Amino acid sequence: MVHRQVDLARFQSESSLVTPAYGAREVAQPVPKYEIPSTGLSSELAYDLVRDELILDGNSRLNLATFVTTWMEDRARQLMADSFDKNMIDKDEYPQTAEIELRCVNILARLWNSGEREEAIGCSTIGSSEAAMLAGMALKWNWRKRRQAAGKSADKPNLVMGINVQVCWEKFCRYWEVEPRFVPMASDRFCLTAEEAISRVDENTIGVVVILGSTFDGRYENVLEVNDALQQLNQRTGWETPIHVDAASGGFVAPFLQPDLEWDFRVPLVKSINTSGHKFGLVYPGVGWIVWRSPADLPQELVFHCNYLGGDLPNFALNFSRPGNQVIAQYYNFVRLGREGYRRIHQNCHDVALYLSGELAKSGAFRLISDGSDIPVFAFTTADHVNFSVFDMSDKLREHGWLVPAYTFPKNCEDLAVLRVVCKEGFTRDMADMLLRDIRAATEFFSATPTHQPKTQGSSFSH
Repeated sequence: MVHRQVDLARFQSESSLVTPAYGAREVAQPVPKYEIPSTGLSSELAYDLVRDELILDGNSRLNLATFVTTWMEDRARQLMADSFDKNMIDKDEYPQTAEIELRCVNILARLWNSGEREEAIGCSTIGSSEAAMLAGMALKWNWRKRRQAAGKSADKPNLVMGINVQVCWEKFCRYWEVEPRFVPMASDRFCLTAEEAISRVDENTIGVVVILGSTFDGRYENVLEVNDALQQLNQRTGWETPIHVDAASGGFVAPFLQPDLEWDFRVPLVKSINTSGHKFGLVYPGVGWIVWRSPADLPQELVFHCNYLGGDLPNFALNFSRPGNQVIAQYYNFVRLGREGYRRIHQNCHDVALYLSGELAKSGAFRLISDGSDIPVFAFTTADHVNFSVFDMSDKLREHGWLVPAYTFPKNCEDLAVLRVVCKEGFTRDMADMLLRDIRAATEFFSATPTHQPKTQGSSFSH
Protein backbone atom coordinates (compact mmCIF):
# COMPACT_ATOMS: atom_id res chain seq x y z
CA MET A 1 0.00 0.00 0.00
CA VAL A 2 1.39 3.42 -0.93
CA HIS A 3 0.69 6.05 1.69
CA ARG A 4 -0.14 9.59 0.70
CA GLN A 5 2.81 11.93 1.11
CA VAL A 6 2.10 14.40 3.92
CA ASP A 7 4.08 17.58 4.53
CA LEU A 8 5.60 17.16 8.00
CA ALA A 9 5.06 20.85 8.66
CA ARG A 10 1.34 20.20 8.57
CA PHE A 11 1.66 18.16 11.76
CA GLN A 12 2.60 21.38 13.53
CA SER A 13 -0.29 23.41 12.09
CA GLU A 14 -3.98 23.76 12.78
CA SER A 15 -4.73 21.68 9.66
CA SER A 16 -3.62 18.62 11.61
CA LEU A 17 -6.73 18.91 13.78
CA VAL A 18 -10.30 17.77 13.21
CA THR A 19 -13.17 19.71 14.69
CA PRO A 20 -16.44 17.77 14.89
CA ALA A 21 -19.24 19.69 13.18
CA TYR A 22 -21.34 19.86 16.32
CA GLY A 23 -18.61 19.06 18.81
CA ALA A 24 -18.67 22.40 20.61
CA ARG A 25 -21.54 21.03 22.66
CA GLU A 26 -19.37 18.24 24.12
CA VAL A 27 -15.69 18.69 23.18
CA ALA A 28 -13.51 21.53 24.41
CA GLN A 29 -10.55 20.83 22.11
CA PRO A 30 -10.25 19.69 18.46
CA VAL A 31 -9.23 16.08 17.79
CA PRO A 32 -5.69 15.50 16.42
CA LYS A 33 -5.59 13.89 12.97
CA TYR A 34 -2.27 12.08 13.14
CA GLU A 35 -1.99 11.16 16.83
CA ILE A 36 -4.28 9.15 19.05
CA PRO A 37 -6.12 11.66 21.28
CA SER A 38 -5.42 11.68 25.00
CA THR A 39 -9.08 11.16 25.77
CA GLY A 40 -11.79 9.56 23.68
CA LEU A 41 -15.16 10.71 22.43
CA SER A 42 -18.61 9.34 22.99
CA SER A 43 -19.63 6.70 20.46
CA GLU A 44 -22.22 9.09 18.98
CA LEU A 45 -19.74 11.92 18.51
CA ALA A 46 -17.03 9.62 17.13
CA TYR A 47 -19.55 8.27 14.64
CA ASP A 48 -20.62 11.77 13.58
CA LEU A 49 -17.01 12.89 13.18
CA VAL A 50 -16.07 10.02 10.87
CA ARG A 51 -19.37 10.11 8.98
CA ASP A 52 -18.98 13.82 8.28
CA GLU A 53 -15.50 13.26 6.84
CA LEU A 54 -16.85 10.52 4.58
CA ILE A 55 -19.35 12.95 3.05
CA LEU A 56 -16.43 14.16 0.93
CA ASP A 57 -16.07 10.76 -0.74
CA GLY A 58 -17.71 10.17 -4.10
CA ASN A 59 -21.06 8.44 -4.45
CA SER A 60 -20.22 4.78 -5.09
CA ARG A 61 -23.36 4.30 -7.20
CA LEU A 62 -22.00 6.89 -9.67
CA ASN A 63 -18.55 5.30 -9.71
CA LEU A 64 -18.26 3.82 -13.20
CA ALA A 65 -14.51 3.38 -12.79
CA THR A 66 -14.57 0.53 -10.32
CA PHE A 67 -15.30 -3.08 -11.18
CA VAL A 68 -16.10 -3.68 -7.52
CA THR A 69 -19.64 -4.25 -6.25
CA THR A 70 -21.28 -1.12 -4.83
CA TRP A 71 -24.73 -2.47 -3.92
CA MET A 72 -26.06 -5.50 -2.07
CA GLU A 73 -29.46 -6.42 -0.65
CA ASP A 74 -30.24 -5.50 2.94
CA ARG A 75 -30.42 -9.15 4.02
CA ALA A 76 -26.97 -9.79 2.54
CA ARG A 77 -25.64 -6.75 4.41
CA GLN A 78 -27.20 -8.08 7.60
CA LEU A 79 -25.59 -11.49 7.14
CA MET A 80 -22.23 -9.78 6.66
CA ALA A 81 -22.73 -7.70 9.80
CA ASP A 82 -23.71 -10.85 11.72
CA SER A 83 -20.43 -12.54 10.77
CA PHE A 84 -17.89 -9.70 10.89
CA ASP A 85 -16.34 -11.31 13.97
CA LYS A 86 -15.70 -14.73 12.40
CA ASN A 87 -12.08 -15.35 11.45
CA MET A 88 -11.99 -17.25 8.15
CA ILE A 89 -8.74 -19.00 9.06
CA ASP A 90 -10.11 -20.51 12.27
CA LYS A 91 -11.86 -23.46 10.70
CA ASP A 92 -11.95 -25.48 13.91
CA GLU A 93 -13.81 -22.78 15.82
CA TYR A 94 -16.07 -21.84 12.90
CA PRO A 95 -16.60 -25.13 11.08
CA GLN A 96 -19.78 -24.04 9.30
CA THR A 97 -18.08 -20.99 7.80
CA ALA A 98 -15.36 -23.36 6.58
CA GLU A 99 -18.02 -25.64 5.15
CA ILE A 100 -19.61 -22.70 3.32
CA GLU A 101 -16.23 -21.78 1.84
CA LEU A 102 -15.83 -25.37 0.61
CA ARG A 103 -19.30 -25.29 -0.93
CA CYS A 104 -18.45 -22.06 -2.78
CA VAL A 105 -15.23 -23.57 -4.17
CA ASN A 106 -17.15 -26.61 -5.43
CA ILE A 107 -19.92 -24.46 -6.90
CA LEU A 108 -17.35 -22.44 -8.85
CA ALA A 109 -15.44 -25.53 -9.99
CA ARG A 110 -18.63 -27.02 -11.42
CA LEU A 111 -19.67 -23.66 -12.88
CA TRP A 112 -16.33 -23.76 -14.71
CA ASN A 113 -16.92 -27.31 -15.97
CA SER A 114 -14.46 -29.17 -13.77
CA GLY A 115 -16.54 -32.34 -13.89
CA GLU A 116 -18.17 -34.14 -10.99
CA ARG A 117 -15.15 -34.61 -8.74
CA GLU A 118 -16.00 -35.33 -5.13
CA GLU A 119 -14.20 -32.26 -3.83
CA ALA A 120 -12.75 -29.34 -5.75
CA ILE A 121 -9.28 -27.91 -5.05
CA GLY A 122 -9.27 -24.22 -4.23
CA CYS A 123 -9.88 -21.55 -1.63
CA SER A 124 -11.17 -18.07 -0.99
CA THR A 125 -8.82 -15.10 -0.99
CA ILE A 126 -8.97 -11.39 -0.23
CA GLY A 127 -9.40 -10.74 -3.95
CA SER A 128 -8.04 -11.69 -7.35
CA SER A 129 -4.66 -10.13 -6.56
CA GLU A 130 -4.02 -12.70 -3.83
CA ALA A 131 -5.53 -15.43 -6.00
CA ALA A 132 -3.16 -14.52 -8.84
CA MET A 133 -0.18 -14.74 -6.47
CA LEU A 134 -1.25 -18.23 -5.38
CA ALA A 135 -1.79 -19.35 -8.97
CA GLY A 136 1.60 -18.00 -10.01
CA MET A 137 3.35 -19.71 -7.11
CA ALA A 138 1.77 -23.04 -8.05
CA LEU A 139 2.90 -22.59 -11.67
CA LYS A 140 6.46 -21.79 -10.59
CA TRP A 141 6.74 -24.67 -8.11
CA ASN A 142 5.39 -27.23 -10.58
CA TRP A 143 7.71 -25.96 -13.32
CA ARG A 144 10.69 -26.13 -10.96
CA LYS A 145 9.86 -29.70 -9.96
CA ARG A 146 9.69 -30.73 -13.62
CA ARG A 147 13.04 -29.08 -14.31
CA GLN A 148 14.71 -30.65 -11.29
CA ALA A 149 13.34 -34.09 -12.16
CA ALA A 150 14.93 -33.71 -15.59
CA GLY A 151 18.22 -32.59 -14.05
CA LYS A 152 17.95 -29.13 -15.59
CA SER A 153 18.49 -25.63 -14.24
CA ALA A 154 15.49 -23.91 -12.64
CA ASP A 155 16.93 -20.46 -12.01
CA LYS A 156 15.42 -18.48 -14.92
CA PRO A 157 11.61 -18.82 -14.83
CA ASN A 158 9.46 -16.60 -17.01
CA LEU A 159 5.74 -15.94 -17.38
CA VAL A 160 4.08 -15.02 -20.70
CA MET A 161 1.12 -12.61 -20.70
CA GLY A 162 -0.31 -9.61 -22.49
CA ILE A 163 0.81 -6.18 -21.37
CA ASN A 164 -2.86 -5.53 -20.57
CA VAL A 165 -2.71 -7.72 -17.44
CA GLN A 166 -3.72 -6.25 -14.12
CA VAL A 167 -0.80 -4.92 -12.06
CA CYS A 168 -1.01 -7.89 -9.65
CA TRP A 169 0.79 -10.01 -12.25
CA GLU A 170 3.64 -7.53 -12.44
CA LYS A 171 3.81 -7.68 -8.66
CA PHE A 172 3.91 -11.48 -8.71
CA CYS A 173 6.84 -11.50 -11.13
CA ARG A 174 8.78 -8.97 -9.09
CA TYR A 175 8.07 -10.52 -5.69
CA TRP A 176 8.77 -14.10 -6.78
CA GLU A 177 11.64 -13.33 -9.17
CA VAL A 178 9.99 -14.44 -12.39
CA GLU A 179 10.82 -12.74 -15.69
CA PRO A 180 7.64 -11.15 -17.11
CA ARG A 181 7.39 -11.63 -20.86
CA PHE A 182 4.78 -9.10 -21.93
CA VAL A 183 3.11 -9.24 -25.31
CA PRO A 184 2.84 -5.57 -26.31
CA MET A 185 -0.23 -4.03 -27.88
CA ALA A 186 -0.41 -2.89 -31.48
CA SER A 187 -2.59 -0.26 -33.15
CA ASP A 188 -5.02 -2.99 -34.27
CA ARG A 189 -4.56 -5.45 -31.40
CA PHE A 190 -5.21 -4.74 -27.72
CA CYS A 191 -5.16 -8.32 -26.37
CA LEU A 192 -2.97 -11.41 -26.27
CA THR A 193 -3.08 -13.65 -29.35
CA ALA A 194 -1.92 -17.25 -29.69
CA GLU A 195 0.77 -16.34 -32.21
CA GLU A 196 2.25 -13.58 -30.05
CA ALA A 197 2.11 -15.74 -26.91
CA ILE A 198 3.76 -18.81 -28.47
CA SER A 199 6.60 -16.74 -29.88
CA ARG A 200 7.65 -15.90 -26.30
CA VAL A 201 7.34 -19.36 -24.73
CA ASP A 202 10.48 -21.42 -24.07
CA GLU A 203 11.57 -24.23 -21.75
CA ASN A 204 11.72 -21.78 -18.83
CA THR A 205 8.12 -20.59 -19.19
CA ILE A 206 6.14 -21.50 -16.09
CA GLY A 207 2.82 -20.72 -17.80
CA VAL A 208 0.78 -18.41 -20.01
CA VAL A 209 -1.77 -16.07 -18.44
CA VAL A 210 -4.91 -15.49 -20.52
CA ILE A 211 -7.38 -12.81 -19.44
CA LEU A 212 -11.14 -13.27 -19.48
CA GLY A 213 -12.18 -9.62 -19.31
CA SER A 214 -9.37 -7.10 -19.82
CA THR A 215 -9.22 -4.20 -17.39
CA PHE A 216 -8.40 -1.85 -20.26
CA ASP A 217 -11.41 -2.48 -22.50
CA GLY A 218 -13.43 -5.44 -21.19
CA ARG A 219 -12.48 -7.88 -23.98
CA TYR A 220 -12.08 -11.63 -23.60
CA GLU A 221 -8.81 -13.13 -24.78
CA ASN A 222 -9.15 -16.35 -26.77
CA VAL A 223 -8.28 -19.11 -24.30
CA LEU A 224 -9.05 -21.97 -26.70
CA GLU A 225 -6.88 -20.49 -29.46
CA VAL A 226 -3.92 -20.13 -27.09
CA ASN A 227 -4.51 -23.67 -25.80
CA ASP A 228 -4.48 -25.21 -29.29
CA ALA A 229 -1.26 -23.43 -30.28
CA LEU A 230 0.38 -24.27 -26.96
CA GLN A 231 -0.60 -27.95 -27.22
CA GLN A 232 1.14 -28.18 -30.58
CA LEU A 233 4.23 -26.50 -29.16
CA ASN A 234 4.29 -28.81 -26.12
CA GLN A 235 3.95 -31.90 -28.33
CA ARG A 236 6.77 -30.75 -30.56
CA THR A 237 9.17 -29.82 -27.75
CA GLY A 238 8.22 -32.11 -24.87
CA TRP A 239 7.46 -29.12 -22.64
CA GLU A 240 4.41 -29.04 -20.35
CA THR A 241 3.62 -25.31 -20.40
CA PRO A 242 0.15 -24.75 -18.85
CA ILE A 243 -2.42 -21.94 -18.93
CA HIS A 244 -3.81 -19.91 -16.07
CA VAL A 245 -7.00 -17.97 -16.78
CA ASP A 246 -7.33 -14.65 -15.02
CA ALA A 247 -11.12 -14.49 -14.95
CA ALA A 248 -11.28 -11.77 -12.30
CA SER A 249 -14.23 -10.23 -14.14
CA GLY A 250 -15.35 -12.77 -16.73
CA GLY A 251 -15.46 -15.80 -14.42
CA PHE A 252 -18.82 -14.66 -13.09
CA VAL A 253 -20.13 -13.44 -16.47
CA ALA A 254 -19.22 -15.95 -19.19
CA PRO A 255 -20.94 -18.99 -17.56
CA PHE A 256 -24.25 -17.10 -17.58
CA LEU A 257 -24.09 -14.96 -20.71
CA GLN A 258 -21.78 -16.98 -22.98
CA PRO A 259 -22.19 -20.57 -21.71
CA ASP A 260 -20.92 -22.12 -24.95
CA LEU A 261 -17.65 -20.18 -24.89
CA GLU A 262 -14.80 -22.62 -24.14
CA TRP A 263 -12.40 -20.89 -21.77
CA ASP A 264 -12.56 -22.90 -18.54
CA PHE A 265 -11.66 -26.46 -17.47
CA ARG A 266 -13.12 -27.77 -20.71
CA VAL A 267 -9.86 -26.49 -22.22
CA PRO A 268 -7.14 -29.12 -21.54
CA LEU A 269 -4.19 -26.88 -20.63
CA VAL A 270 -6.15 -24.65 -18.24
CA LYS A 271 -4.79 -25.72 -14.86
CA SER A 272 -6.13 -22.93 -12.66
CA ILE A 273 -8.65 -20.08 -12.71
CA ASN A 274 -9.11 -17.07 -10.47
CA THR A 275 -12.06 -14.75 -10.14
CA SER A 276 -13.25 -11.87 -7.97
CA GLY A 277 -16.37 -12.49 -5.94
CA HIS A 278 -16.44 -8.76 -5.26
CA LYS A 279 -16.74 -7.89 -8.95
CA PHE A 280 -19.42 -9.59 -10.99
CA GLY A 281 -19.81 -12.13 -8.19
CA LEU A 282 -21.88 -9.30 -6.63
CA VAL A 283 -20.26 -9.23 -3.17
CA TYR A 284 -18.87 -6.16 -1.41
CA PRO A 285 -15.05 -5.75 -1.56
CA GLY A 286 -12.89 -8.39 0.05
CA VAL A 287 -13.36 -11.79 -1.61
CA GLY A 288 -11.68 -13.62 -4.49
CA TRP A 289 -11.42 -17.26 -5.50
CA ILE A 290 -8.78 -19.59 -6.92
CA VAL A 291 -9.60 -23.10 -8.22
CA TRP A 292 -7.20 -25.71 -9.60
CA ARG A 293 -8.07 -28.44 -12.09
CA SER A 294 -6.72 -31.27 -9.91
CA PRO A 295 -4.77 -31.89 -6.68
CA ALA A 296 -1.59 -32.38 -8.76
CA ASP A 297 -1.81 -28.76 -9.94
CA LEU A 298 -1.44 -27.42 -6.38
CA PRO A 299 2.00 -28.46 -5.03
CA GLN A 300 1.70 -29.82 -1.52
CA GLU A 301 4.89 -28.00 -0.54
CA LEU A 302 2.84 -24.80 -0.63
CA VAL A 303 0.21 -26.06 1.81
CA PHE A 304 0.96 -25.36 5.48
CA HIS A 305 -0.51 -27.20 8.44
CA CYS A 306 -0.99 -25.62 11.85
CA ASN A 307 -2.74 -26.84 14.99
CA TYR A 308 -2.57 -23.92 17.40
CA LEU A 309 -6.14 -22.87 16.63
CA GLY A 310 -7.35 -26.39 17.36
CA GLY A 311 -7.28 -29.36 14.98
CA ASP A 312 -5.20 -29.70 11.82
CA LEU A 313 -5.71 -26.65 9.63
CA PRO A 314 -4.23 -26.92 6.12
CA ASN A 315 -3.70 -23.44 4.71
CA PHE A 316 -2.54 -22.04 1.41
CA ALA A 317 -2.91 -18.27 1.37
CA LEU A 318 -0.82 -15.13 1.69
CA ASN A 319 -3.14 -13.74 4.35
CA PHE A 320 -3.89 -15.51 7.60
CA SER A 321 -6.57 -13.86 9.74
CA ARG A 322 -9.39 -12.31 7.72
CA PRO A 323 -13.16 -12.00 8.11
CA GLY A 324 -15.40 -14.76 6.85
CA ASN A 325 -18.36 -12.49 6.15
CA GLN A 326 -17.57 -11.95 2.45
CA VAL A 327 -17.46 -15.72 1.89
CA ILE A 328 -20.83 -16.02 3.62
CA ALA A 329 -22.18 -13.21 1.42
CA GLN A 330 -20.95 -15.08 -1.67
CA TYR A 331 -22.83 -18.19 -0.64
CA TYR A 332 -25.91 -16.07 0.07
CA ASN A 333 -25.78 -14.84 -3.54
CA PHE A 334 -25.44 -18.37 -4.88
CA VAL A 335 -28.53 -19.65 -3.07
CA ARG A 336 -30.47 -16.39 -3.35
CA LEU A 337 -29.95 -15.83 -7.09
CA GLY A 338 -29.25 -19.24 -8.61
CA ARG A 339 -28.13 -19.51 -12.21
CA GLU A 340 -31.17 -17.68 -13.53
CA GLY A 341 -30.74 -14.78 -11.11
CA TYR A 342 -27.11 -14.27 -12.06
CA ARG A 343 -28.00 -14.53 -15.73
CA ARG A 344 -30.80 -12.00 -15.41
CA ILE A 345 -28.66 -9.46 -13.53
CA HIS A 346 -25.69 -9.74 -15.89
CA GLN A 347 -27.94 -9.69 -18.94
CA ASN A 348 -29.39 -6.41 -17.72
CA CYS A 349 -25.89 -4.99 -17.19
CA HIS A 350 -24.93 -6.25 -20.65
CA ASP A 351 -28.00 -4.60 -22.21
CA VAL A 352 -27.23 -1.29 -20.50
CA ALA A 353 -23.60 -1.41 -21.68
CA LEU A 354 -24.62 -2.07 -25.30
CA TYR A 355 -27.25 0.66 -25.18
CA LEU A 356 -24.84 3.21 -23.71
CA SER A 357 -21.96 2.39 -26.04
CA GLY A 358 -24.33 2.45 -29.01
CA GLU A 359 -25.66 5.90 -28.11
CA LEU A 360 -22.14 7.26 -27.67
CA ALA A 361 -21.13 5.88 -31.06
CA LYS A 362 -24.19 7.49 -32.69
CA SER A 363 -23.35 10.87 -31.17
CA GLY A 364 -20.42 11.29 -33.54
CA ALA A 365 -18.28 12.85 -30.81
CA PHE A 366 -16.73 9.53 -29.76
CA ARG A 367 -15.18 6.40 -31.24
CA LEU A 368 -15.66 3.01 -29.56
CA ILE A 369 -12.64 0.87 -28.66
CA SER A 370 -14.97 -1.88 -27.41
CA ASP A 371 -18.74 -2.03 -26.95
CA GLY A 372 -19.40 -4.21 -23.91
CA SER A 373 -20.14 -7.39 -25.86
CA ASP A 374 -18.02 -9.57 -23.54
CA ILE A 375 -18.21 -8.38 -19.96
CA PRO A 376 -20.45 -5.29 -19.56
CA VAL A 377 -17.47 -2.95 -19.77
CA PHE A 378 -16.46 -0.77 -22.70
CA ALA A 379 -13.88 1.86 -23.61
CA PHE A 380 -14.19 4.79 -25.97
CA THR A 381 -12.17 7.78 -27.10
CA THR A 382 -12.94 11.16 -28.63
CA ALA A 383 -13.47 11.67 -32.35
CA ASP A 384 -10.75 13.50 -34.25
CA HIS A 385 -12.82 16.62 -34.91
CA VAL A 386 -13.73 17.56 -31.32
CA ASN A 387 -11.83 20.17 -29.29
CA PHE A 388 -11.77 18.27 -26.00
CA SER A 389 -9.93 15.21 -24.70
CA VAL A 390 -11.04 12.24 -22.65
CA PHE A 391 -9.38 13.92 -19.66
CA ASP A 392 -11.52 17.02 -20.17
CA MET A 393 -14.66 14.89 -20.36
CA SER A 394 -13.71 12.93 -17.23
CA ASP A 395 -13.20 16.19 -15.29
CA LYS A 396 -16.47 17.65 -16.56
CA LEU A 397 -18.46 14.55 -15.60
CA ARG A 398 -16.93 14.64 -12.13
CA GLU A 399 -18.68 17.99 -11.61
CA HIS A 400 -21.95 16.02 -11.76
CA GLY A 401 -20.70 13.26 -9.45
CA TRP A 402 -19.82 10.72 -12.18
CA LEU A 403 -16.48 8.93 -11.83
CA VAL A 404 -15.51 7.90 -15.36
CA PRO A 405 -11.76 7.18 -15.59
CA ALA A 406 -9.59 8.54 -18.39
CA TYR A 407 -6.25 6.83 -19.04
CA THR A 408 -3.76 5.93 -21.74
CA PHE A 409 -3.09 2.45 -23.09
CA PRO A 410 0.27 0.72 -22.45
CA LYS A 411 3.48 0.61 -24.49
CA ASN A 412 3.09 0.93 -28.28
CA CYS A 413 -0.35 2.47 -27.80
CA GLU A 414 0.47 5.29 -25.38
CA ASP A 415 -1.04 7.80 -27.78
CA LEU A 416 -4.47 6.20 -27.29
CA ALA A 417 -6.33 7.80 -24.37
CA VAL A 418 -9.76 6.44 -23.47
CA LEU A 419 -12.68 6.64 -21.08
CA ARG A 420 -14.04 3.40 -19.61
CA VAL A 421 -17.47 2.58 -18.24
CA VAL A 422 -18.20 -0.45 -16.02
CA CYS A 423 -21.91 -1.30 -16.00
CA LYS A 424 -22.63 -3.05 -12.70
CA GLU A 425 -25.79 -4.03 -10.88
CA GLY A 426 -27.32 -0.80 -9.64
CA PHE A 427 -26.39 1.14 -12.78
CA THR A 428 -29.76 1.23 -14.53
CA ARG A 429 -30.97 2.26 -17.99
CA ASP A 430 -32.35 5.44 -16.39
CA MET A 431 -28.93 6.22 -14.93
CA ALA A 432 -27.36 5.55 -18.34
CA ASP A 433 -29.70 8.17 -19.79
CA MET A 434 -28.65 10.60 -17.06
CA LEU A 435 -25.01 9.98 -17.91
CA LEU A 436 -25.72 10.52 -21.61
CA ARG A 437 -27.46 13.78 -20.76
CA ASP A 438 -24.41 15.01 -18.86
CA ILE A 439 -22.03 13.86 -21.60
CA ARG A 440 -24.08 15.76 -24.20
CA ALA A 441 -24.11 18.85 -22.00
CA ALA A 442 -20.33 18.63 -21.59
CA THR A 443 -19.88 18.17 -25.34
CA GLU A 444 -22.01 21.25 -26.00
CA PHE A 445 -20.01 23.22 -23.43
CA PHE A 446 -16.73 22.48 -25.20
CA SER A 447 -18.29 23.14 -28.61
CA ALA A 448 -19.36 26.57 -27.37
CA THR A 449 -15.78 27.26 -26.25
CA PRO A 450 -13.76 27.04 -29.48
CA THR A 451 -10.62 28.41 -27.81
CA HIS A 452 -10.49 25.48 -25.38
CA GLN A 453 -7.19 23.59 -25.46
CA PRO A 454 -7.62 19.83 -24.89
CA LYS A 455 -6.05 18.50 -21.71
CA THR A 456 -3.35 15.93 -22.44
CA GLN A 457 -3.25 14.06 -19.14
CA GLY A 458 -5.32 13.43 -16.07
CA SER A 459 -4.99 14.89 -12.61
CA SER A 460 -2.36 13.23 -10.45
CA PHE A 461 -3.10 12.29 -6.86
CA SER A 462 -1.80 9.85 -4.29
CA HIS A 463 -3.69 6.89 -2.91
